[in-house]
Amino acid sequence: MKNMIIPRFVLTGLLTVLGLHAATGVADEGAVKSENSFDVLFDGSSLDGWKHSGNWSIEEGVIARRGKGGSLVYEARKIPDDFELQFEWKVAKGSNSGVYYRPGQYEYQILDNAVHKDGKNPRTSAASVYFCMAPSHDATKPVGQWNQGRIVCQGTVVQHWLNGEKVVDFDYADEKYRFNVELLKARGGDLAARGAKLSLQDHGDPVWYRNIRLRKLTQDDELDRTPVTPAEIPADVLEAERKKLEGIIQRRSQQKQ
Repeated sequence: MKNMIIPRFVLTGLLTVLGLHAATGVADEGAVKSENSFDVLFDGSSLDGWKHSGNWSIEEGVIARRGKGGSLVYEARKIPDDFELQFEWKVAKGSNSGVYYRPGQYEYQILDNAVHKDGKNPRTSAASVYFCMAPSHDATKPVGQWNQGRIVCQGTVVQHWLNGEKVVDFDYADEKYRFNVELLKARGGDLAARGAKLSLQDHGDPVWYRNIRLRKLTQDDELDRTPVTPAEIPADVLEAERKKLEGIIQRRSQQKQ
């Protein structure tokens, strides 16, 4: 019998069904202990269930943003209140994008930290809860290489993982994070909001996604709550952040008039 070549996206789908991962797939490090299986949201072959304006396409089993037109939104279902989302992403030099998974400004930042100006502030760098919580450190791979992203939310706990490392872990109901909650609120976000559709941001830059999968969690699922400390933000960066927020609030006020 001759050797049969199986396309990569088919192999990935088969491994997902079997509960396994391809060598180039999403890492298992720190996986939530759960019996719930993943639903594949993008299998590498079609954008069924996704809505966009023609500016996203599939290239060799990968989602690619190639033109203006807005975000790519998964319309088939909303994100559960408690969930685990796994995906892979890569950017071009200076690129900016984001994964929105709850209403408003709830964003897992996608970024070239080395070149884009948002990389100067940990609170707006890759894998941050954008303009809310900084990752513990920069765990990104060089531009052009695939990064493994992971978002875990259970109750009031929010975790962001990057390349197998947990870089964000906080309970927004904890009083010590009041500043972060208020910071996002001032920008127009609400950490208690639920019921959004998954959205991949079009920020005008080249970005690629693959191996997107989701599963619902319950309160019985056990999370890794090993503490992580947000990266320190230099004084000059904090001042720039303050001015940026003032501008956001001022523009919002003018729009209401």
